[in-house]
Amino acid sequence: MANVTVGMVAPDFELENQHRALVKLSSFRGSKNVVIVFHPLAFTPVCTVQMKGYQEAIADFTGVDAHILSISCDPGPSKKAWADSLGGISYDLLTDFEPKGAVSQAYGVMHPAGFPERALFVVDKNGVVAWTAKYDIPEQPPMAALLDQLQQIARSQ
Repeated sequence: MANVTVGMVAPDFELENQHRALVKLSSFRGSKNVVIVFHPLAFTPVCTVQMKGYQEAIADFTGVDAHILSISCDPGPSKKAWADSLGGISYDLLTDFEPKGAVSQAYGVMHPAGFPERALFVVDKNGVVAWTAKYDIPEQPPMAALLDQLQQIARSQ
């Protein structure tokens, strides 16, 4: 497994979102900071609260020129059904389904059980990893810590 660390250029990827559109990380270079959110599984309690929280705070993310790319190994139709069940998600829920977990492996967050661990990577507008954090699977990542990092990055740009 790779070990993506602060200061590295983020490994590029292109994955399908809940609307079946392809989303490429490098397409955000020069325009948006990106929060890459690896989460284990759609429809699980902690992941559901986590994704709803990001949607509720979307204005905070927009305010620091940040876009969220949420990644799990769930297939595309599951991502669509999950987004619908959450009342609609305005950011990208990406499927790392085929080849299974390739992006999760590239970022070094593939759990031995075959799904991503819970991890965050903030990629700045230059495509460089500016912050990372990994959490225990049942742990809810603290929103305040993420937003604080994004505000610091936005102030330095």
